[in-house]
Amino acid sequence: MASKDCKLFPIVLVTSFVMTAPLAFSDSPEVAGDAPMETVIVTATRQAVDGFDLGQAWANLDASDVERIDLQHSNQLFNRVSGAWVSRGNGQESLISLRSPVLTGAGACGAFFTGEDGINLRAPGFCNVNQLFDTNLLQAGGIEVMKGPANAVFGSNAMHGVINVLTKSAEQTTPSVGIQAGSRDFIRTRVSLTNGGVALNANATSYGGYQDASGYDQQKATLRFDGTSGEWDLTTVLSTSNLNQETAGYIQDGKGAYKRDAARRVNRNPEAYRDARSTRVYMRAQREVSGRLLTVTPYLRSNQMEFLQHYLPWKSREMNEHDSLGLQGSLSADTDWGNYIVGADIDLTDGALKEDQAEAFSPNQPAGIHYDYTVNARNLALFGQFEMAVSDTFTVQGGLRAESTKYDYTTRAAAGSVCAATASNCRFYRPASRSDDFSNLSGNVSLVWAQDQHRYYVRTALGFRAPQATELYRLQAGQTIADIDAEEATSIDVGWRYQSEFFSSDISLYVIAKDDVIFQDRDRQNVSGASTEHRGIDIDLSWALSESLTATMNASLGDHSYDSEITLLGSRDSIRGNDIDTSPAHFGSVQLRKDLTINERPASVELEVAWVDKYFIDPNNQHEYPGHKLVNLRGSWFVSKQLKATLTFTNLLDEGYAERADYGFGNYRYFVGEPRSAMISLYYTL
Repeated sequence: MASKDCKLFPIVLVTSFVMTAPLAFSDSPEVAGDAPMETVIVTATRQAVDGFDLGQAWANLDASDVERIDLQHSNQLFNRVSGAWVSRGNGQESLISLRSPVLTGAGACGAFFTGEDGINLRAPGFCNVNQLFDTNLLQAGGIEVMKGPANAVFGSNAMHGVINVLTKSAEQTTPSVGIQAGSRDFIRTRVSLTNGGVALNANATSYGGYQDASGYDQQKATLRFDGTSGEWDLTTVLSTSNLNQETAGYIQDGKGAYKRDAARRVNRNPEAYRDARSTRVYMRAQREVSGRLLTVTPYLRSNQMEFLQHYLPWKSREMNEHDSLGLQGSLSADTDWGNYIVGADIDLTDGALKEDQAEAFSPNQPAGIHYDYTVNARNLALFGQFEMAVSDTFTVQGGLRAESTKYDYTTRAAAGSVCAATASNCRFYRPASRSDDFSNLSGNVSLVWAQDQHRYYVRTALGFRAPQATELYRLQAGQTIADIDAEEATSIDVGWRYQSEFFSSDISLYVIAKDDVIFQDRDRQNVSGASTEHRGIDIDLSWALSESLTATMNASLGDHSYDSEITLLGSRDSIRGNDIDTSPAHFGSVQLRKDLTINERPASVELEVAWVDKYFIDPNNQHEYPGHKLVNLRGSWFVSKQLKATLTFTNLLDEGYAERADYGFGNYRYFVGEPRSAMISLYYTL
């Protein structure tokens, strides 16, 4: 096996090439001759800051980017974020990769903080791998991504990074109605309305699906009010979503089945489904107190989900739900020496999970109730983040967070083995009622050097994630207690940004070392103590080639490997040094956009190429997916002052590919990529 240093050598060569390649983009080519516009980032510190001066890797998709992409799935957005790959499952399902492999397993989603206006979509300890479908990405005011362990304003679940969806204010919302129709009975309606400080953005989608007995219906709405009451500035947001999905499972007709037309449409799990509902409401109140900004944000959160675990041979059903009451509070100020924010977060959650099985699969996977429990969770945190200028050109940014998580678990079914006493190796075990608590510290320090149009930074950070409730209480193979600890990640970043009238670049190198990684060992026990290492380079380039021609490129090159002696189920050999499965060495996308005038009305056309390199699909590195490249084409035209038409082709060259591949239960398994699709839309401004 080649050494890790040899594996990263091509990264240096590619970096040298793209630094001189004529690939770039200006969001507004018509003002290419003007001074570059400031990008304001609110996610990093809960305050509006100039992203150019931030000592941390980040990416931003603003409202115009979201509108141009006009997504059918979240992965179409994150194709444009270096370091991020949102792997599409069937329908609206997804798995997140952010400076990491595509992480799977009951608690893997805990490595990422996914939020809306800075509030977690799901409670700490209750994540779901598909939770991005809970938010209204289609009508977002922007998406901000923080890469690597986050600043101190975030805690558990921000270990690999943060995806924060920004809601639209009335000022950002253009009153309009729209309809979109496309391949395989896709149809979507949307509406945006405003009245004073109130904005409503809502949409409804129906899709017939590509594979047999698949498709979904989905509805989302965001209602936001911005106003004042006395000395308080108020923002109130109500977000809700509903998904009813007929899920198509993996195709399993041998290696490379995704290339064969006959195999691509097969749905071996026509009985599979996923129903999910979510509601979030918060009110953010801000006012000045003795020269400081006081912010208080109470919120409520409710989530329910039911689905068939079609990816398991015995096809059990899971029903989970949780309701939360939370409060974010902070005090921030600008001073002579810099700025700071200090605060406290409280999240109180009541959750429940039930898993059952309609028919017996074997004595070790019996019919009936497998798990039925409740968890009352309490998450408390104190934090502080600051920025201080130490000279005219050097700035120090840093922060510290202390967080405590406590779970009170109660089983509603009898504790112990689920199987009969004659079972040879019962799959399911219910632990006795108990309590668990975890306390962790996270912190970060950055040094930023400003030099004309350049910014250089070096950053180190410590992040963590507490075990998820399912890792602690949904046990297997006779394990009575999951004696696991919080995962920790230590990172070092070195970054460079450049911005001019026509060209900008953002390049960052990172190393992340994770300890106490939770995994399922060869005895099917939930244990911690593993180590993994993650190294790579994220590259974002943009260039205004002319007043009407623009280009962008993002590329991610990485090496993600197991760094401790780990022996997994079904193997006697350690996987130390192996690539982590589903971690391509590189991926990214390139966009070329031309702005036009047709009948004196503005129009544009954009060509996009997105690629994913080959990757191993099992921890033993014995099976591989060869990767793929996709070409997409988007066009828009203002037919009149109020009417806009758009046309989108995805997978323009009709490539046979897999959105995600793995190897399990002795089979190559693929979530099939859909063939060429076309979408046409009409949007009318009211």
